[in-house]
Amino acid sequence: MTGTAALALHAAMKLLFINGPNANLYGLDASGTYGHEGFGDIERRCHAKASALGAELDFRQSQDEGEIIGWIHRARGDVNGLIINAAGLSYTSIAVMDALLTFDGPVIEVHMSNIHRREPFRNRTYTSRAAVGSICGLGPIGYEIAIQAIVPLCRT
Repeated sequence: MTGTAALALHAAMKLLFINGPNANLYGLDASGTYGHEGFGDIERRCHAKASALGAELDFRQSQDEGEIIGWIHRARGDVNGLIINAAGLSYTSIAVMDALLTFDGPVIEVHMSNIHRREPFRNRTYTSRAAVGSICGLGPIGYEIAIQAIVPLCRT
């Protein structure tokens, strides 16, 4: 094997983990809906998990729907797999769903809380229509499980 194929074989797997509006406030919600672990701690755990699996992780958060869509567009052809917690945009953004549908690798949707035990409007998400799987209700561990799950999906 020579050239580009050989380089691709030895290149690190690249993962993009996008977090939507208000995810930066994890751990600060007095109700405990989103756990008590801070966003920075969750990010560190995710980087450690990805590293242990031999993957590079780009972990991002934005309040801005347009910025999130731009990240998804730029990930095409550059990232092997995408994990998204679009937060409130999960239930409202057809534009984020459309962007995810153009991504050529696996997409996993993740939510800290169990969206099926919450308000009825949270029981269905647009982002799940673009995902190979969804993880919800497991708190920060769900983030690590999403990373664990996407690595083999990227290798197939």
